[in-house]
Amino acid sequence: MTDAPAIDIAHLPHPAPVPGATREQAIADPGFGTVFTDHMISIDWDEGEGWHGATLGPREPITLDPAASVLHYAQEIFEGLKAYRLTDGTMALFRPDQNAARLNRSARRLAMPELPEDVFVEAVRQVVLKDSDWFPKVEGGSLYIRPFMFANEHFLGVRPAKKYKFLVILSPAGNYFKSGAPAVSVWVSEYTRAAPGGTGEAKCGGNYAASLVPTGEAFAQGHDQVVFLDAVERKWIEELGGMNLFFVFDDGTLVTPPLTGTILPGITRDSIITLAREEGLGVREERYSLDSWKEDAASGRLTETFACGTAAVVTAVGKVAGRDGNFTIGSGGPGQLTTKLRDRLVGIQRGTVEDTHGWVMRLD
Repeated sequence: MTDAPAIDIAHLPHPAPVPGATREQAIADPGFGTVFTDHMISIDWDEGEGWHGATLGPREPITLDPAASVLHYAQEIFEGLKAYRLTDGTMALFRPDQNAARLNRSARRLAMPELPEDVFVEAVRQVVLKDSDWFPKVEGGSLYIRPFMFANEHFLGVRPAKKYKFLVILSPAGNYFKSGAPAVSVWVSEYTRAAPGGTGEAKCGGNYAASLVPTGEAFAQGHDQVVFLDAVERKWIEELGGMNLFFVFDDGTLVTPPLTGTILPGITRDSIITLAREEGLGVREERYSLDSWKEDAASGRLTETFACGTAAVVTAVGKVAGRDGNFTIGSGGPGQLTTKLRDRLVGIQRGTVEDTHGWVMRLD
């Protein structure tokens, strides 16, 4: 980023940051999504002024009127990305411009204002640098970054709000899956996540709210995640609760469900497609049915399945279960290609593998 962002961010003093010893204890084994850093970014928008009032200050509770639009009509969107520490100690982001662009696509779908992409990236950059001491030293650790926007105008009419707030908070992160297993087990849900013409490709809270009951069913059955099928024919695999899926075949080709408006366009998904094709592998974006998944796993034609996303990176799927029976993929553990693609992606993100695409943004 060479030009100055379109907005100035004022820095506010923190009256009581977490003491260093307490911080070190918190990040020694942070898990995922339960530990938070000292600071946050906040920017307001209203119909008259546009974006204004940008501050980097203490992370603190948000005051909302009981009639705030987000509480009644769910105008809320968010993003997820990570900050990494490279081998030379520099903090870095991975493709933050793509998160900025996706936030704006979500904003358009939910009738919300778009945030200039350079403002998004600069906000993330500043808060990461401010709280870099919170970076966890655990293996695979990162700072998970949660930018989000919501409607805070208070009214009860059904229309797009005229006031919004954009914030960025940070959470030191370790392993996403609690089991820590090398491959996860997934449950095929009878619920659907999104329908054609809906909000499936937007990263909004409502999509995730709809996934909570089926995800709870998966957990109750002893599985790590849920698999959703399409809402029309109830046969085509779409995605996990929060991750895209890839299927690896014995001829070395990969298939991933196409982006038809009901699947979130994952940035990790896009990166994996690029890296796989650079390895000379054929990648097809096409529909793949649950029946084919089961049959191909049994015949050995399907050798690996993996899920990918910002939080879990690349994770092998070893077992699949549903009301019609269970099956295992390959040996039930990570396959060679899954491991190879994960290692290359993580290597680029952490600076141990050459970044030939300009995906890594060093922070200074």
